[in-house]
Amino acid sequence: MPLDPTATELRDAVLASPRAVAAHDRAAWVGLFARDAVVNDPVGSAPHTGHDAITSFYETFIAPNDIVFDVAHDFAGPATVLRDLTITITMSTGARVHVPMHLRYELTEENGALRIEHLAAYWELLPMIGRLMGTGIAGLRAGTRLGGLLLRNQGVRGLTGMAQACTGIGRTGKQIAHRLCTAAAAGDTTTVNELAGGPGTVRLWSGESVTPAELTARARGLRQGKTLAAGRSVTVSGVTPDGPVLLIFEFQPAAPRIETIRAYTDTVG
Repeated sequence: MPLDPTATELRDAVLASPRAVAAHDRAAWVGLFARDAVVNDPVGSAPHTGHDAITSFYETFIAPNDIVFDVAHDFAGPATVLRDLTITITMSTGARVHVPMHLRYELTEENGALRIEHLAAYWELLPMIGRLMGTGIAGLRAGTRLGGLLLRNQGVRGLTGMAQACTGIGRTGKQIAHRLCTAAAAGDTTTVNELAGGPGTVRLWSGESVTPAELTARARGLRQGKTLAAGRSVTVSGVTPDGPVLLIFEFQPAAPRIETIRAYTDTVG
């Protein structure tokens, strides 16, 4: 990337997204993305690639709703911003749901400006549907309308692509992530090494690889918080004696084994 943006500049580029969402400004929101950008929301569903597909995503999931971002922490790494947050969605029928979430923005330079190259939203689809249906008639009507919009804007492929988010590593992955976090917090290098796998599995926000033993040393005293399973990923909010941390566990495609762990600790803003 020719530009060398600071963490604050990266975060400022990302903050334009919730502003455009709040203003219901489709052109501004889609314009934040690079030409061949990918939106994977939620992770585990079929991705939306390019401005036409991203526009259809906007018309289906953003345009009909009011969305408020409640951010706990922002983390920044090279060309990346991660947000630990909960969004509140008020549907057109008045149904309101809270969705715990982690967002990962990967940015690139395009025509002299920072653009979003990849947006990955880690949240759990089935619990969200349960909360929506728990709001009663308004939730049922909102779900029915959303299904209709999905078919109209994205066709059957969009419906089946969204349904893919109902599968993934799920509870098994969360249990493995919890075991590893608990072991790291207690200084149990043996268990961390067993679960994390071989060299190169663990990467810091900077891209530097560290050994499971080094991860254990850095994570001593970790308190695990919000834990989400999306696709083959599990994301964990935590706090160590040194401050907040966000962990992303990626699991192998066909086995409940950790492929990579990425640890983000540099907060911004």
